[in-house]
Amino acid sequence: MDRLTRLFNPRSIAVIGGGAWGAEVIRQCQKIGFAGDIWLVHPTKDDVAGLLPFREIADLPAPPDAVFIGVNRHTTVAAVEALAAIGAGGAICFASGFSEAAHEVADGHDLQQALLVAAGNMPVIGPNCYGFLNYLDGVTLWPDQHGGLRVDSGVALIAQSSNVAINLTMQTRGLPIAYVATVGNQAQTGLSEIGRTLLANPKVTALGLYLEGIDDLAGFVELAAAARRLGKPIVALKTGKSEQAQRAAISHTASLAGSDAGADTLFDRLGIGRVSSLSAFLETLKLLHVVGPLGEATVASMSCSGGEASLMADMAHGRSISFPPLSEAQTVDLRNTLGPIVALANPLDYHTFIWGNEDAMAATFSAMMSPDMALGVVILDFPRPDRCTAPAWDLVLNAVECAQAQTGRPIAVLSSLVENLPEHVAIDLVARGILPLCGMAEAIEAIAVAARVGKPKGEGLFVPPLVRPAQVLSEAEAKQVLKRYGLPVPQSEYVTNIKGLADAGQVVGFPVVLKGTGVAHKTEAGAVVVGIADQAALLRAAEAMPTETFLVEQMITDVIVELLVGVVLDPAHGYVLTLAAGGTWAEILEDRTSLILPVDASDIKQALGELRIAPVLNGYRGAPAVDIQAIIDAVLAVQSYVMTQTPIEIEINPLMCGPRGAVAADALITTGERHD
Repeated sequence: MDRLTRLFNPRSIAVIGGGAWGAEVIRQCQKIGFAGDIWLVHPTKDDVAGLLPFREIADLPAPPDAVFIGVNRHTTVAAVEALAAIGAGGAICFASGFSEAAHEVADGHDLQQALLVAAGNMPVIGPNCYGFLNYLDGVTLWPDQHGGLRVDSGVALIAQSSNVAINLTMQTRGLPIAYVATVGNQAQTGLSEIGRTLLANPKVTALGLYLEGIDDLAGFVELAAAARRLGKPIVALKTGKSEQAQRAAISHTASLAGSDAGADTLFDRLGIGRVSSLSAFLETLKLLHVVGPLGEATVASMSCSGGEASLMADMAHGRSISFPPLSEAQTVDLRNTLGPIVALANPLDYHTFIWGNEDAMAATFSAMMSPDMALGVVILDFPRPDRCTAPAWDLVLNAVECAQAQTGRPIAVLSSLVENLPEHVAIDLVARGILPLCGMAEAIEAIAVAARVGKPKGEGLFVPPLVRPAQVLSEAEAKQVLKRYGLPVPQSEYVTNIKGLADAGQVVGFPVVLKGTGVAHKTEAGAVVVGIADQAALLRAAEAMPTETFLVEQMITDVIVELLVGVVLDPAHGYVLTLAAGGTWAEILEDRTSLILPVDASDIKQALGELRIAPVLNGYRGAPAVDIQAIIDAVLAVQSYVMTQTPIEIEINPLMCGPRGAVAADALITTGERHD
């Protein structure tokens, strides 16, 4: 049995503490109809929410399966120790004042460590969290109101914000929720382990994650793998910025990659769908619960308004959603039903000629659902129930149900505004196997995400060890290191003073590039001069530079494109590889794409094709193309170094790309040392 199963599916519950929070846990358990034993522990009170308390944890009639600890932080540690000693199944630690408050309370870290020691092998969730709701079995270790009801099946939600979790339970969109879990500090038990436990329940259809950070990269990768094995999709809404992903002030790479790029790339790699808002989060999960992942984002849109048809087309513009044109057979069937006046297209405005005619609407919807349509969408906004009536709207729903049954293709009912689909209608549609979608923008995003989810990009993922910064290598040192891994670099000479320039130019061979060393952004500092043709010009350039040591390099000619190749260690997401337009334009153009290591040649080639400068790489308007294979080889050389030496950061900017090769004209490396 999973070590968290007993906690999340208890037959007995104990509440430690008789204050308002503990009393509310008891009331919520009673309200939802928890069928097992509920015990309360309090040293002095004689009645809490109708229960007679036990005075000590040791007095409990049996080890409880699940415990809500609602006392102060110091007493929490003592309670955890006592519960572990009697063999309790697990505990929710509600109190705050642990590591999350280390800046405010001097003993926060120490107290959290004491909590871990006290728990031993007993599962502990938190501290500083609300607990969880189990709507499948009627379990509410939850010290507050919530908006959910018992369900037979549904999605599981895990949130790193207890308040966001409460808000999600208040949704009126018809989404069946099986579990809601909060994680607090994740001192012992993280969201990845909780997610695996919840997904293992056959009544859970999908998993939604509200993330501020990833608890453990290796555990998160394992969670994604478990979801794929079970055929259950994961949707994530991630907020926050990772300081670790932006630590490297000496380079452009960190600002280009950043935490968001790392999250996007990691989620794509693992087949996790990322959404941009809480509304899209709920709509995507609802789509996945009712329909499941979409093979393609091919949509048949149907409405009785040209305005709605145009809105659908416009909102899908720029996304992966497509509206396949009608076939000849579809056109014939639609013309027979709709007559000669209606313009036949997808999205379809079927006008109001057939409004109120259930059979004609069913025939229209069926005709639109060709086998290549992943989803049909019938736009239907209900009138306000307090001021209007809706006698004909049920006919549309019946027609959708009929068409879905006839074609075997899923058809959604979409309200263009969230408030225009009443909750009771949405719940009824889910019960009938019809997808209710609330809000056009949210629905469009949900469809696009549902077509990507569960499709990981690449196999495996390199989980880096714990590494801290060691030293920043000079440009010359960095190039020599990378050269040993197969990265082409210019021939160069490092000199310690101007006198040393006497022979350097001749050794390297004019024309040369002169660089002042010890400067991160050389162009801005006036520490780089290119195209120096002779010895006199070399000396003049050196005298004008703000440095006393120099690097003389071979001038790389026949350059078509300058690229940036960078890798940043983002502890939350792994090694993030960034390919971008390089040189001095790197941050201005913001033409970039990111991948998670490891990558192969096909991954790199595809990523290069996603850049806006891809036409130039491939030979724009008859100009010569760059040597793509040389770029691929350069990136693989950088990867080989990264995965062998595990640095904090590496940047090649620019990688000079021409028709006969790619050469690293500049390189920066911050090495790392392990601290396992």
